[in-house]
Amino acid sequence: MAYDLLIKNGRIVDGSGNPSFRGDVAVKNGHIVELGKLTGPASRTVDAGGQVVAPGFIDNHCHYDAQVTWDPLCSYSCDHGATSVIFGNCSLSLAPVKKGKEDRLSEFLSYVEAIPMEVLRTLEFTWETFPQYLDQMDRNLGVNVGNLIGHTAVRYYVMDDDCQKRTATDDEIKAMQSLVRDGIQAGALGLSVSRNQGHYDPQGVHIPAIWADEKEIFALGDVLRELGTGIIQSGGGNNAEMKDGLMSRLSEATGRTVVYNNLGQSMRRPDQWQKHMAQVDATTAKGIRAYPMCTPNRITDHFTMRNTQTFRGLPVWHPICLSSPDEMLKAYADPEIRRKLHAEAVEFKVDTLPAGICRTWWDYMVVQVAVLPKNKWMEGKTLGEIAKTQGKGIIDAFLDLTVEENLDTEWLHGENNVDEAAVAKILTYPNAIIGLSDGGAHVQFQSGFGFSTRLLSEWVREKQAMTLEHAVRRLTFESASTFGLYDRGLLRPGMVADIVIFDPDTVKPLPLEVVHDFPTGAKRIKEPAQGIHATFVAGEMLMQDGKHTGALPGRVLRNTYYKAAH
Repeated sequence: MAYDLLIKNGRIVDGSGNPSFRGDVAVKNGHIVELGKLTGPASRTVDAGGQVVAPGFIDNHCHYDAQVTWDPLCSYSCDHGATSVIFGNCSLSLAPVKKGKEDRLSEFLSYVEAIPMEVLRTLEFTWETFPQYLDQMDRNLGVNVGNLIGHTAVRYYVMDDDCQKRTATDDEIKAMQSLVRDGIQAGALGLSVSRNQGHYDPQGVHIPAIWADEKEIFALGDVLRELGTGIIQSGGGNNAEMKDGLMSRLSEATGRTVVYNNLGQSMRRPDQWQKHMAQVDATTAKGIRAYPMCTPNRITDHFTMRNTQTFRGLPVWHPICLSSPDEMLKAYADPEIRRKLHAEAVEFKVDTLPAGICRTWWDYMVVQVAVLPKNKWMEGKTLGEIAKTQGKGIIDAFLDLTVEENLDTEWLHGENNVDEAAVAKILTYPNAIIGLSDGGAHVQFQSGFGFSTRLLSEWVREKQAMTLEHAVRRLTFESASTFGLYDRGLLRPGMVADIVIFDPDTVKPLPLEVVHDFPTGAKRIKEPAQGIHATFVAGEMLMQDGKHTGALPGRVLRNTYYKAAH
């Protein structure tokens, strides 16, 4: 047989978890046709030189809903070996949308996922329905993209502004079910909902999905049961699962896999990850498919006080963060407001712990860049250390610097996944799905693109928390199986030839950079990669040594119901 592509001399890690082996991979018509020691003629031969040849990684939790319309590569996931990305998570999708309502729908995505509205306003909405959105996307794609139907978009479409005021009527629920059915029949990979109490719109009101009661959520999930396809994803599902088993009850009722955010170690609740694991063990033992997602990333925020979501949900602080810079400076200099901020953010005289900070948040917030030369000594020090050195209280130390540097001090805040022993246990926990890059979101504050290269470098090569074969399985086959991508995630004859070649000795994420390549020149954080030699999508080389080849072989990934009907 004459092959279209022959990858020679690879260390094949096939995604199954089985031991790697030396060999070649042959591709014809976009599919793998053979593995072994191969000698047939090929239109293109690539010498892997002993590097790892593996299935392309699946970036399973992204927010490229808008970005994909101007960036077919969904950068920078593609730099880290991703050949497929999945977005529409946490109830946030850009379809369905009524004409004239595009700006308001964009606001939900903008504030929750920290994507500037001036960027989203450059979008040309050429769709209304979810099927139209999928069809619009299914052209000029570099990576493959899978989509979830967002509950927030569906609820806003049906209920208009009432979507943030009340529960839905029976007729409104039926109308929402119809929209979900249309999207699933058009090939959407599933439905996304949210229980994340930290998800607000720019006005400080919870996004529409949070207003739904259980009856509404279960009714929408029942559409997937009826069609026998698709997964359900939930933002903020961990607290809901720990409270009353909502995620596992939803999976049990619908018979569908539920994946939710997230299993992680957090200084807000340092021991909850162990209780969470015990809960998941109990439900999976009953045959229920409700799995938390997890990540090897530290989950850090880079921010200035001009633009931060760290203090969202705090009654006094949240409105100040939404105000103008002049109003912020006035408020932060006011001794009476400082007393109130101390009461709610240091003494925690609030009803519930906010989503963004733990009770000692000042020990996990570090000055990255001080503006004034006289403050350069603070760089690399925590707010707690600075306050102690100055003999000030936390709020005074924080806001004196904030006002003095005109809101422009750059901070790094990270209090998640700081316990390495806990993270190692979480990453090797079989009932959790690794991913959660949040690619395309929080573009000014953080970057999680490098979850795959971080897993391979830090947790495989350096800490040896798992084998290379196990890690590749976690990045490929496990996500493919969970999200219904049954023709990907393994190197096997007949499977789609989504492939990555990487050097296991050098692969890693590189230090973060700031770039201004979004529409309107808006800034975002870039996380480059090292050691990813090439990626192939459906047998065509997409990336080579970090550069795009110009090929656009990607497609919209559609569910089993759609494939059976077409």
